[in-house]
Amino acid sequence: MSDIKIVAGYVSGSIGRVVELHGTYYHSHWGFGPFFESKVASEMAEFIRRYDENQDGFWTVSLGGRIEGSITIDGIHAKDEGAHLRWFIVSERLRGKGAGNRLIRTAIDFCRKRHYERVYLWTFEGLQAARHLYEKYGFKLVEEHKGKQWGKTVIEQRFELTVQSHVSD
Repeated sequence: MSDIKIVAGYVSGSIGRVVELHGTYYHSHWGFGPFFESKVASEMAEFIRRYDENQDGFWTVSLGGRIEGSITIDGIHAKDEGAHLRWFIVSERLRGKGAGNRLIRTAIDFCRKRHYERVYLWTFEGLQAARHLYEKYGFKLVEEHKGKQWGKTVIEQRFELTVQSHVSD
């Protein structure tokens, strides 16, 4: 899989493709519907409109020129609340092939270089592969409760990482 590429910044079609990946995965595995997909679409569009490469990170992973995953660091409130890791997903085509590891490492290294002290993310109970990756990179579960920010009641979880000041290899 040497033709797996991670690209920094906006790529034409990336908003639509990342929304599609989220919509199809979470619908087929968790029964999420239009509320969730439209929330991802509107929040991602708003993020890309205000994207600032000095504080924000947006990466896509592609195989053969087709976007197969993404990860985002929203740094708008990084100094006060921490940087927000968002829209992390890898397609079925790339799962288990190291793309998720590469994306998370890229995002954390970005935060280190920007001297962000904390990174947080919201997810929900049951996403074991993602949770395994988060914990592998030092994220800790700091909060959980029932909620429906995804349009369906789930056990929402907040993970945080205290970022070390050195840049990893």
